[in-house]
Amino acid sequence: MRSIEDIIVKESSSVIEVLKIIDESSKQLALVVDDNNKLLGTISDGDIRRALLKKISLNESVKNIYFKKPTVASINDSREEIINLCKIKKIHQIPIVDNKGNLVGIEVLNELISNKKKSNKVILMVGGLGTRLHPLTEKTPKPMLEVGKKPILLTIVEKFAEYGYSDIVMCVNHKADIIRDYFGDGAKFGVNIEYVLEDKRMGTAGALSLINEKITEPFFVMNGDLLTNVNFQHLHDFHTSNLSMATMCVRDYDFEIPYGVVNIKNTKILSIDEKPLHKFFVNAGIYIFDPEVLQFIPKDQFYDMPTLFNKLINENLKIISFPIREYWIDIGRTEELEKANNEFNKEF
Repeated sequence: MRSIEDIIVKESSSVIEVLKIIDESSKQLALVVDDNNKLLGTISDGDIRRALLKKISLNESVKNIYFKKPTVASINDSREEIINLCKIKKIHQIPIVDNKGNLVGIEVLNELISNKKKSNKVILMVGGLGTRLHPLTEKTPKPMLEVGKKPILLTIVEKFAEYGYSDIVMCVNHKADIIRDYFGDGAKFGVNIEYVLEDKRMGTAGALSLINEKITEPFFVMNGDLLTNVNFQHLHDFHTSNLSMATMCVRDYDFEIPYGVVNIKNTKILSIDEKPLHKFFVNAGIYIFDPEVLQFIPKDQFYDMPTLFNKLINENLKIISFPIREYWIDIGRTEELEKANNEFNKEF
Protein backbone atom coordinates (compact mmCIF):
# COMPACT_ATOMS: atom_id res chain seq x y z
CA MET A 1 0.00 0.00 0.00
CA ARG A 2 1.41 3.35 -1.06
CA SER A 3 1.66 6.41 1.17
CA ILE A 4 -0.69 9.27 0.40
CA GLU A 5 0.78 12.31 2.15
CA ASP A 6 1.77 13.90 -1.16
CA ILE A 7 -1.70 13.69 -2.73
CA ILE A 8 -4.01 14.76 0.09
CA VAL A 9 -6.01 17.95 -0.51
CA LYS A 10 -8.96 19.74 1.07
CA GLU A 11 -12.23 20.95 -0.45
CA SER A 12 -10.90 24.49 -0.07
CA SER A 13 -7.78 23.76 -2.14
CA SER A 14 -7.65 25.71 -5.38
CA VAL A 15 -7.73 24.08 -8.79
CA ILE A 16 -4.21 25.29 -9.54
CA GLU A 17 -2.90 23.86 -6.24
CA VAL A 18 -4.45 20.47 -6.90
CA LEU A 19 -3.25 20.43 -10.50
CA LYS A 20 0.31 21.03 -9.31
CA ILE A 21 0.02 18.18 -6.77
CA ILE A 22 -1.26 15.79 -9.43
CA ASP A 23 1.48 16.81 -11.88
CA GLU A 24 4.22 16.28 -9.28
CA SER A 25 2.86 12.92 -8.15
CA SER A 26 3.10 9.57 -9.90
CA LYS A 27 -0.39 8.61 -8.76
CA GLN A 28 -2.37 10.67 -11.32
CA LEU A 29 -4.99 11.79 -8.81
CA ALA A 30 -5.51 13.59 -5.51
CA LEU A 31 -7.58 12.51 -2.51
CA VAL A 32 -9.94 14.99 -0.88
CA VAL A 33 -10.28 14.66 2.92
CA ASP A 34 -11.88 16.65 5.72
CA ASP A 35 -10.12 17.92 8.85
CA ASN A 36 -10.48 14.50 10.49
CA ASN A 37 -8.86 12.70 7.53
CA LYS A 38 -12.17 11.20 6.40
CA LEU A 39 -12.16 10.55 2.67
CA LEU A 40 -14.61 12.83 0.84
CA GLY A 41 -13.69 11.97 -2.72
CA THR A 42 -11.07 11.92 -5.47
CA ILE A 43 -10.01 14.33 -8.16
CA SER A 44 -8.09 13.47 -11.30
CA ASP A 45 -6.43 15.38 -14.10
CA GLY A 46 -9.47 14.52 -16.21
CA ASP A 47 -11.84 16.05 -13.64
CA ILE A 48 -9.86 19.29 -13.74
CA ARG A 49 -9.71 19.38 -17.55
CA ARG A 50 -13.49 18.95 -17.76
CA ALA A 51 -13.91 21.78 -15.24
CA LEU A 52 -11.64 24.08 -17.24
CA LEU A 53 -13.73 23.42 -20.34
CA LYS A 54 -16.68 24.73 -18.31
CA LYS A 55 -14.74 27.97 -17.69
CA ILE A 56 -13.92 27.17 -14.04
CA SER A 57 -11.17 29.50 -12.81
CA LEU A 58 -7.83 28.03 -11.71
CA ASN A 59 -8.18 30.01 -8.49
CA GLU A 60 -11.54 28.50 -7.54
CA SER A 61 -11.75 25.70 -5.00
CA VAL A 62 -12.23 22.10 -6.09
CA LYS A 63 -15.35 21.78 -3.92
CA ASN A 64 -17.68 21.41 -6.91
CA ILE A 65 -15.26 19.52 -9.14
CA TYR A 66 -14.08 16.41 -7.32
CA PHE A 67 -15.80 13.02 -7.54
CA LYS A 68 -17.76 12.46 -4.34
CA LYS A 69 -18.61 8.75 -4.65
CA PRO A 70 -15.30 7.02 -5.33
CA THR A 71 -14.84 3.27 -5.16
CA VAL A 72 -12.90 2.42 -2.00
CA ALA A 73 -11.58 -0.72 -0.32
CA SER A 74 -11.40 -1.47 3.37
CA ILE A 75 -8.17 -1.94 5.25
CA ASN A 76 -9.65 -5.34 6.14
CA ASP A 77 -10.13 -6.44 2.52
CA SER A 78 -7.85 -9.18 1.25
CA ARG A 79 -5.49 -8.75 -1.69
CA GLU A 80 -7.77 -10.86 -3.92
CA GLU A 81 -10.84 -8.82 -2.98
CA ILE A 82 -9.08 -5.55 -3.83
CA ILE A 83 -7.78 -6.90 -7.14
CA ASN A 84 -11.25 -8.15 -8.10
CA LEU A 85 -12.86 -4.84 -7.14
CA CYS A 86 -10.35 -2.91 -9.27
CA LYS A 87 -11.05 -5.18 -12.24
CA ILE A 88 -14.82 -4.97 -11.88
CA LYS A 89 -14.73 -1.17 -11.60
CA LYS A 90 -12.00 -0.92 -14.26
CA ILE A 91 -9.77 1.25 -12.09
CA HIS A 92 -6.00 1.10 -11.60
CA GLN A 93 -5.84 2.74 -8.17
CA ILE A 94 -8.13 2.47 -5.18
CA PRO A 95 -8.17 4.41 -1.87
CA ILE A 96 -8.03 2.33 1.31
CA VAL A 97 -10.09 3.41 4.32
CA ASP A 98 -10.45 2.16 7.88
CA ASN A 99 -13.69 1.09 9.55
CA LYS A 100 -14.61 4.75 10.19
CA GLY A 101 -14.03 5.87 6.61
CA ASN A 102 -10.71 7.53 7.41
CA LEU A 103 -8.10 7.43 4.67
CA VAL A 104 -5.10 5.17 5.34
CA GLY A 105 -3.49 4.67 1.93
CA ILE A 106 -3.91 3.77 -1.71
CA GLU A 107 -3.40 0.50 -3.59
CA VAL A 108 -2.20 0.26 -7.18
CA LEU A 109 -3.51 -2.67 -9.23
CA ASN A 110 -0.23 -3.39 -11.06
CA GLU A 111 1.66 -3.54 -7.77
CA LEU A 112 -0.90 -5.88 -6.22
CA ILE A 113 -0.63 -8.23 -9.19
CA SER A 114 3.19 -8.17 -9.34
CA ASN A 115 3.43 -8.99 -5.60
CA LYS A 116 7.05 -8.01 -4.90
CA LYS A 117 8.90 -10.06 -2.28
CA LYS A 118 9.55 -8.33 1.03
CA SER A 119 12.42 -8.87 3.45
CA ASN A 120 10.40 -8.70 6.70
CA LYS A 121 10.58 -11.90 8.71
CA VAL A 122 7.55 -13.99 9.60
CA ILE A 123 7.95 -15.97 12.83
CA LEU A 124 5.46 -18.79 13.29
CA MET A 125 4.91 -20.36 16.71
CA VAL A 126 4.35 -24.04 15.91
CA GLY A 127 5.69 -25.85 18.98
CA GLY A 128 2.45 -26.33 20.93
CA LEU A 129 1.38 -29.75 22.22
CA GLY A 130 -2.25 -29.45 21.09
CA THR A 131 -3.51 -31.36 24.12
CA ARG A 132 -7.12 -30.25 23.58
CA LEU A 133 -7.04 -32.03 20.20
CA HIS A 134 -5.93 -35.42 21.50
CA PRO A 135 -5.85 -38.08 20.16
CA LEU A 136 -5.38 -36.31 16.79
CA THR A 137 -2.18 -34.63 17.99
CA GLU A 138 -0.53 -37.67 19.58
CA LYS A 139 1.34 -38.43 16.36
CA THR A 140 0.81 -35.18 14.44
CA PRO A 141 1.71 -31.65 15.59
CA LYS A 142 -1.36 -29.43 15.68
CA PRO A 143 -0.23 -27.08 12.86
CA MET A 144 0.07 -30.13 10.58
CA LEU A 145 -3.53 -31.23 11.05
CA GLU A 146 -5.36 -30.98 7.76
CA VAL A 147 -7.99 -28.37 6.97
CA GLY A 148 -9.15 -28.27 3.37
CA LYS A 149 -7.05 -31.36 2.59
CA LYS A 150 -3.75 -29.68 3.49
CA PRO A 151 -1.94 -28.78 6.72
CA ILE A 152 -3.05 -25.67 8.60
CA LEU A 153 0.57 -24.50 8.54
CA LEU A 154 0.79 -24.72 4.76
CA THR A 155 -2.20 -22.41 4.37
CA ILE A 156 -0.53 -19.92 6.74
CA VAL A 157 2.72 -20.03 4.74
CA GLU A 158 0.81 -19.59 1.47
CA LYS A 159 -1.14 -16.59 2.79
CA PHE A 160 2.03 -14.78 3.86
CA ALA A 161 3.72 -15.62 0.54
CA GLU A 162 0.68 -14.24 -1.28
CA TYR A 163 1.56 -10.81 0.15
CA GLY A 164 5.26 -11.18 -0.61
CA TYR A 165 6.43 -12.23 2.87
CA SER A 166 8.59 -15.26 2.15
CA ASP A 167 11.32 -15.15 4.83
CA ILE A 168 9.89 -17.49 7.46
CA VAL A 169 11.13 -18.79 10.81
CA MET A 170 9.31 -21.68 12.46
CA CYS A 171 9.72 -22.10 16.21
CA VAL A 172 9.28 -25.85 16.68
CA ASN A 173 9.13 -28.29 19.58
CA HIS A 174 6.50 -31.07 19.64
CA LYS A 175 7.03 -33.48 16.71
CA ALA A 176 9.40 -30.97 15.11
CA ASP A 177 10.77 -33.58 12.69
CA ILE A 178 7.34 -33.91 10.99
CA ILE A 179 7.23 -30.18 10.26
CA ARG A 180 10.85 -30.11 9.06
CA ASP A 181 10.41 -33.14 6.82
CA TYR A 182 7.31 -31.64 5.19
CA PHE A 183 8.55 -28.09 4.59
CA GLY A 184 12.32 -28.51 4.32
CA ASP A 185 13.93 -25.20 3.41
CA GLY A 186 10.67 -23.99 1.91
CA ALA A 187 11.97 -23.84 -1.68
CA LYS A 188 9.21 -26.06 -3.10
CA PHE A 189 6.64 -23.67 -1.60
CA GLY A 190 8.35 -20.53 -2.95
CA VAL A 191 9.61 -19.35 0.43
CA ASN A 192 12.70 -19.59 2.62
CA ILE A 193 12.21 -21.41 5.94
CA GLU A 194 14.54 -21.61 8.94
CA TYR A 195 13.87 -23.41 12.20
CA VAL A 196 14.37 -22.56 15.86
CA LEU A 197 14.13 -25.54 18.20
CA GLU A 198 12.62 -25.00 21.65
CA ASP A 199 14.14 -27.68 23.88
CA LYS A 200 11.76 -26.63 26.66
CA ARG A 201 8.47 -24.74 26.92
CA MET A 202 9.23 -21.09 26.11
CA GLY A 203 5.81 -19.47 25.87
CA THR A 204 4.45 -17.45 22.96
CA ALA A 205 7.13 -14.74 23.30
CA GLY A 206 10.04 -16.58 24.93
CA ALA A 207 10.97 -18.42 21.73
CA LEU A 208 11.83 -15.07 20.12
CA SER A 209 14.90 -14.89 22.37
CA LEU A 210 16.30 -17.99 20.62
CA ILE A 211 16.56 -16.30 17.21
CA ASN A 212 20.24 -15.66 16.63
CA GLU A 213 20.02 -13.62 13.44
CA LYS A 214 19.83 -9.88 14.05
CA ILE A 215 16.43 -8.55 13.01
CA THR A 216 16.50 -4.99 11.65
CA GLU A 217 12.96 -4.52 10.27
CA PRO A 218 9.43 -4.91 11.61
CA PHE A 219 8.56 -8.61 11.84
CA PHE A 220 5.42 -10.69 12.14
CA VAL A 221 4.66 -13.25 14.83
CA MET A 222 1.69 -15.60 14.45
CA ASN A 223 0.39 -18.68 16.20
CA GLY A 224 0.54 -21.74 13.98
CA ASP A 225 -2.99 -22.95 14.69
CA LEU A 226 -4.89 -20.04 13.12
CA LEU A 227 -6.58 -19.64 9.77
CA THR A 228 -7.33 -16.12 8.61
CA ASN A 229 -7.77 -13.94 5.55
CA VAL A 230 -6.24 -10.87 7.19
CA ASN A 231 -4.45 -8.56 4.76
CA PHE A 232 -0.87 -8.80 6.04
CA GLN A 233 0.30 -5.89 3.88
CA HIS A 234 -2.32 -3.60 5.40
CA LEU A 235 -1.38 -4.78 8.89
CA HIS A 236 2.27 -3.97 8.13
CA ASP A 237 1.39 -0.54 6.74
CA PHE A 238 -0.90 0.20 9.70
CA HIS A 239 1.91 -0.64 12.11
CA THR A 240 4.53 1.52 10.41
CA SER A 241 2.27 4.49 9.63
CA ASN A 242 1.27 4.69 13.30
CA LEU A 243 4.92 4.54 14.44
CA SER A 244 3.99 1.64 16.67
CA MET A 245 6.47 -0.47 18.61
CA ALA A 246 4.06 -3.41 18.79
CA THR A 247 0.73 -4.06 17.10
CA MET A 248 -1.70 -6.78 18.18
CA CYS A 249 -4.52 -8.05 16.00
CA VAL A 250 -7.77 -8.19 17.95
CA ARG A 251 -11.19 -9.73 17.34
CA ASP A 252 -14.67 -8.89 18.56
CA TYR A 253 -15.94 -11.41 21.09
CA ASP A 254 -19.32 -11.35 22.79
CA PHE A 255 -21.37 -13.59 25.01
CA GLU A 256 -24.87 -13.44 26.39
CA ILE A 257 -25.66 -14.16 30.03
CA PRO A 258 -28.71 -16.45 29.80
CA TYR A 259 -30.39 -14.94 32.87
CA GLY A 260 -31.69 -11.63 34.11
CA VAL A 261 -28.76 -9.89 35.84
CA VAL A 262 -29.79 -8.11 39.04
CA ASN A 263 -27.74 -5.05 40.02
CA ILE A 264 -27.73 -4.66 43.80
CA LYS A 265 -26.33 -2.11 46.26
CA ASN A 266 -26.43 -3.51 49.78
CA THR A 267 -29.87 -5.15 49.66
CA LYS A 268 -31.54 -2.66 47.34
CA ILE A 269 -32.22 -3.73 43.75
CA LEU A 270 -31.07 -0.95 41.44
CA SER A 271 -31.95 -2.48 38.09
CA ILE A 272 -32.44 -5.72 36.20
CA ASP A 273 -30.82 -6.39 32.83
CA GLU A 274 -32.48 -9.22 30.94
CA LYS A 275 -29.93 -11.51 29.28
CA PRO A 276 -27.30 -8.78 28.78
CA LEU A 277 -24.80 -9.08 25.96
CA HIS A 278 -21.16 -8.39 26.86
CA LYS A 279 -18.66 -7.43 24.16
CA PHE A 280 -14.87 -7.47 24.29
CA PHE A 281 -11.83 -7.34 22.06
CA VAL A 282 -9.71 -10.49 22.36
CA ASN A 283 -6.17 -11.28 21.28
CA ALA A 284 -6.19 -12.84 17.79
CA GLY A 285 -2.70 -14.35 18.02
CA ILE A 286 -1.18 -12.24 15.21
CA TYR A 287 1.36 -9.49 15.90
CA ILE A 288 3.88 -7.22 14.25
CA PHE A 289 6.81 -5.81 16.20
CA ASP A 290 9.65 -3.38 15.74
CA PRO A 291 13.03 -5.06 16.38
CA GLU A 292 13.57 -3.00 19.57
CA VAL A 293 10.91 -5.12 21.30
CA LEU A 294 13.33 -8.07 21.42
CA GLN A 295 15.41 -6.38 24.13
CA PHE A 296 12.49 -6.74 26.56
CA ILE A 297 12.31 -10.54 26.22
CA PRO A 298 14.47 -12.43 28.75
CA LYS A 299 16.87 -15.02 27.37
CA ASP A 300 16.13 -18.73 27.51
CA GLN A 301 13.10 -18.66 29.80
CA PHE A 302 9.33 -18.97 29.59
CA TYR A 303 7.72 -15.69 28.56
CA ASP A 304 4.26 -15.28 27.07
CA MET A 305 2.74 -12.54 24.93
CA PRO A 306 0.46 -10.99 27.61
CA THR A 307 3.52 -10.56 29.84
CA LEU A 308 5.47 -8.95 26.99
CA PHE A 309 2.67 -6.52 26.13
CA ASN A 310 2.19 -5.58 29.78
CA LYS A 311 5.92 -4.92 29.99
CA LEU A 312 5.76 -2.65 26.94
CA ILE A 313 2.76 -0.83 28.43
CA ASN A 314 4.67 -0.27 31.68
CA GLU A 315 7.60 1.07 29.66
CA ASN A 316 5.17 3.63 28.17
CA LEU A 317 5.93 2.50 24.62
CA LYS A 318 3.46 2.92 21.79
CA ILE A 319 1.51 -0.29 21.27
CA ILE A 320 -1.70 -0.41 19.26
CA SER A 321 -4.44 -2.79 18.14
CA PHE A 322 -5.48 -3.78 14.62
CA PRO A 323 -9.12 -4.97 14.55
CA ILE A 324 -9.69 -8.00 12.30
CA ARG A 325 -12.99 -8.14 10.45
CA GLU A 326 -11.92 -10.85 8.01
CA TYR A 327 -12.32 -14.59 8.43
CA TRP A 328 -10.42 -15.88 11.48
CA ILE A 329 -10.57 -19.11 13.44
CA ASP A 330 -8.42 -20.48 16.25
CA ILE A 331 -8.26 -24.26 15.86
CA GLY A 332 -7.85 -25.44 19.43
CA ARG A 333 -10.59 -28.05 19.77
CA THR A 334 -12.17 -30.73 17.61
CA GLU A 335 -15.31 -28.62 17.12
CA GLU A 336 -13.20 -25.78 15.65
CA LEU A 337 -11.26 -28.20 13.46
CA GLU A 338 -14.53 -29.52 12.05
CA LYS A 339 -15.89 -26.00 11.58
CA ALA A 340 -12.73 -24.90 9.75
CA ASN A 341 -12.97 -27.85 7.38
CA ASN A 342 -16.60 -27.06 6.63
CA GLU A 343 -15.78 -23.41 5.89
CA PHE A 344 -12.44 -23.79 4.10
CA ASN A 345 -13.59 -23.95 0.49
CA LYS A 346 -15.84 -20.94 0.97
CA GLU A 347 -13.22 -18.79 2.70
CA PHE A 348 -10.05 -19.85 0.90
